[in-house]
Amino acid sequence: MRFLIRVVVNAFAIWVVTLIAALRVTVIPFPPGETLQLVLTLLAVAAVFALVNTLIGTVLKILAFPLYILTLGLISLIINGFLLWLTAWFTHWWNWGLRVEDFWLGVLAALLISLINWVFGILLRPQQKRR
Repeated sequence: MRFLIRVVVNAFAIWVVTLIAALRVTVIPFPPGETLQLVLTLLAVAAVFALVNTLIGTVLKILAFPLYILTLGLISLIINGFLLWLTAWFTHWWNWGLRVEDFWLGVLAALLISLINWVFGILLRPQQKRR
């Protein structure tokens, strides 16, 4: 259930990023490109992004641990941008998916996606029951 919530929040965050034209991040929907296909494409891209972040991102974060200490955590911006670019690379083999035109704008888009995920993580966190 948590994975599904994470995918939906990621899909929303990716959709918000695609609305900002200056970031040059786009989503090419499944044919014929109607609203339903766009939503399904966003969910599929978000699922791929969540898997890439979980599988490859975890390994990268472990390997880059000394850089986290050296840069006081700022390397996470570059790693998150790389993971977004990697998601775009995985989905570019099909006729649908995520497109990131510039790596550094992808880093900025990944920062925005992380911020949106953080806000929704706070809002959707289960409340502790008071006794």
